[in-house]
Amino acid sequence: MKKLEYFTETTIGVNAKSMYQKLDGHFDLHKDQLIPQKSALLILDMQNFFHNNKSHAYVPSAKAIIKPIQTLSDLFIQNNLPIIITRHINTKEDAKQMDYWWRDILTEGSEFSQLITEFDIPQAKLIVKSQYDAFYNTRLNEILQMNNIKQVIITGVMTHLCCETTARSAFVRGYKVFFPIDGTATYNEEFHFATLTNLAHGFANIVLIENLLHTFNGK
Repeated sequence: MKKLEYFTETTIGVNAKSMYQKLDGHFDLHKDQLIPQKSALLILDMQNFFHNNKSHAYVPSAKAIIKPIQTLSDLFIQNNLPIIITRHINTKEDAKQMDYWWRDILTEGSEFSQLITEFDIPQAKLIVKSQYDAFYNTRLNEILQMNNIKQVIITGVMTHLCCETTARSAFVRGYKVFFPIDGTATYNEEFHFATLTNLAHGFANIVLIENLLHTFNGK
């Protein structure tokens, strides 16, 4: 399995639009209207584990999604809308199959466990998760229900693991899912596009972050 930098800070816009056009040519994509007042922004696992090139879990394209997600989170902050950020942390007891599949766990004491500084957002709610699914054994669903949320925007890492699993879990709980192509990243374009293809067919609105920004701007 090769790790490739398929998104860079300079190419992410063009490459994401190309993926969107390719998908739109194969599917009748769902294009639900985002309702900001009914939406929450989920930012998954933007930790040093995935951003530090000394980590075995380093995602080369992760740096490119930082600014797009920040642009979206700034709008959520300005409009006093909920942002939920996750940290993936394991113990031997709660790792379950994570330990077997990865032959490693990310513990609280690891130097890589902290969020990158760009996502130290005081206005956000922070939850710790132990599995790919951000809903599993967390307060995420409770937080969304308390805020009368009907739609979720899923961003972060990794596209084909935590982000996709959480998107599917949100779907089965009745939330409309918005999945920005340029808001998630993973090890390579093959994994990334496979997730977009699967979610587009039955689970999520595949969008570009600029589409979501236009909604906030009334365009």
